[in-house]
Amino acid sequence: MKIADLTVMELQERLRTGLMYQIGPFKFQLTVKNCKTLVSQLHWLFAHYPTFSQPQLIDFSIQVKRPQLWRRWWRPQVEFRTDGEPGMAPFPLDHALPMLEWGSNWCIATHAHRYLMLHAAVVERNGQAILFPAWPGSGKSTLCAALSLSGWRMLSDEFGLLEPETGLLQPLPKLIPLKNTSIEVMKRFSPEAVIGPLFEKTRKGMVAHFRPPAASIERAEEKAHPRWVIFPRYKPGANNELILVEKSQALLRLANNAFNYKLLGVSGFQAARQLVDQCSCYELNFDNLRAVIPLLLSLYEQQPASQSAKSISRVVNETAG
Repeated sequence: MKIADLTVMELQERLRTGLMYQIGPFKFQLTVKNCKTLVSQLHWLFAHYPTFSQPQLIDFSIQVKRPQLWRRWWRPQVEFRTDGEPGMAPFPLDHALPMLEWGSNWCIATHAHRYLMLHAAVVERNGQAILFPAWPGSGKSTLCAALSLSGWRMLSDEFGLLEPETGLLQPLPKLIPLKNTSIEVMKRFSPEAVIGPLFEKTRKGMVAHFRPPAASIERAEEKAHPRWVIFPRYKPGANNELILVEKSQALLRLANNAFNYKLLGVSGFQAARQLVDQCSCYELNFDNLRAVIPLLLSLYEQQPASQSAKSISRVVNETAG
């Protein structure tokens, strides 16, 4: 069952006692109390995530609720808790959705160390993936959202989850938090873009959430083989071009974009080195989505999968089947 199969009232009741749902490899149990607006937003933006009612092993038990005391009436706030303990400072009540998204990201970043976690967007086509490692302001999220509506499957936006033992990328199709001018850019890019309400004056400026396409969520168990590492950089007036990056430089830049590279030690280094060895590495300077999407499609068509990539893709497909 998907969340969309529930009515808003049924979802509210499930959230009151603890809604269990799954995003990628992670199972969440979310409790929401006294936040009716958040319930409606989740019904819309979480519509395609699978939910379940039977007892399951839960990765993260999280709670969103309004605090007691005088804050219920004066500048009302909302709290994010994990296993009953405060996870971050309270947010204004009308910013409950951004807080939930950032809070769940914090849970993953601090616990999912079976992966090398790269701050990267990932998209895939026929089993071959592009990683876009970048820090905020690079245009990474906007590019990922646009590609997901242009024939590529979205694997993730915030986390590029690399399995050290297989070298494969694990999908994690969470909402994409578009910020500031990128919100209008995506609205103009495609009428198919499903974008949630606008949240102004957050800690990261103006934010609205892009809902991943249903197909990306339905195929969240299909891992992908990394084929390209591309460091995007949005820059007004850029020539929309790919520039080859030396593998040694790519390795350094990847290490600087990883959440847990130092924590994983040798295995983190080996996973990052294997990733760079397998991939062609570029820097992408762009200022126009309409120009850069055919550029990436051309790269895909000119550089077919290596034999090893085909073998791994075949194994993944046979496993999925």
